[in-house]
Amino acid sequence: QTGAGKTHTMYGSSDQPGLAPRVMDEIFKLSKRDAHKMTYHISCTLVELYRDDLVDLLTEKKGATKLEVKKDAKGFVYVQGAVVKKCSNATELQDYLDEGTSRRHVAATKMNADSSRSHLIFTILLEVTNNQTQKTTNGKITLADLAGSERVNKSGASGDQLKEAQSINKSLTALGDVIEALSANKPHVPYRNHKLTMLMSDTLGGTAKALMFVNISPADYNYDESVNSLTYASRVKLITNTGKKSEDSKETKRLKEKIAQLQQGLADETTMQRE
Repeated sequence: QTGAGKTHTMYGSSDQPGLAPRVMDEIFKLSKRDAHKMTYHISCTLVELYRDDLVDLLTEKKGATKLEVKKDAKGFVYVQGAVVKKCSNATELQDYLDEGTSRRHVAATKMNADSSRSHLIFTILLEVTNNQTQKTTNGKITLADLAGSERVNKSGASGDQLKEAQSINKSLTALGDVIEALSANKPHVPYRNHKLTMLMSDTLGGTAKALMFVNISPADYNYDESVNSLTYASRVKLITNTGKKSEDSKETKRLKEKIAQLQQGLADETTMQRE
């Protein structure tokens, strides 16, 4: 629901931090606490889904690389071509988030002075190695700040804003279809119907643990939208996932890194031949 405070819930303010700053602080508190037995490698990516196109918010070279949603052998979803930034502390991670969100598409509507016109996906990648056993555990935290659904006759959207609203509503409908399929334990879940659901497929299903905040407006003229949002939330509560660790031995990790280097070398060679 547009204008209900979703972005504020995610980021908050300097004196009232939201979900994202709290998550980042907690990650580095844990890494400091376990420094004597674990080695943490932390990095991040930040992309927005704007009018069905993926945009890398951590690069200034717009359109230089085509971004595609991919899934690795372990079932982790990632955006191929997106810039990955390494982070050594929470401040650095916050700086990358601030840098990226400053480039996000926003616009003023009748219902929200700073309406998000895209979905923003901030992914924190964690690689944790046990110093004694040398086993590596890989994980990721996906913080998704979704644009809100809006009724055009209320928001007053026209021109590009109208196209943005239509794209947002279409993607949220696809997300609703996925949530309905998961909550009903249907054999087929339509993740591939939209880039948004492809991006969130390992967050909503599989071995992930998911937490969703649904914001509603207290205004009486938003009654219908609020009821729809609460119905949406009740479906989400029916989804149950089982968390599972993803671990690699030291040798497995070394071989995967070697394969990744060879694949990158082949990709670079192909690019040079085309040029």
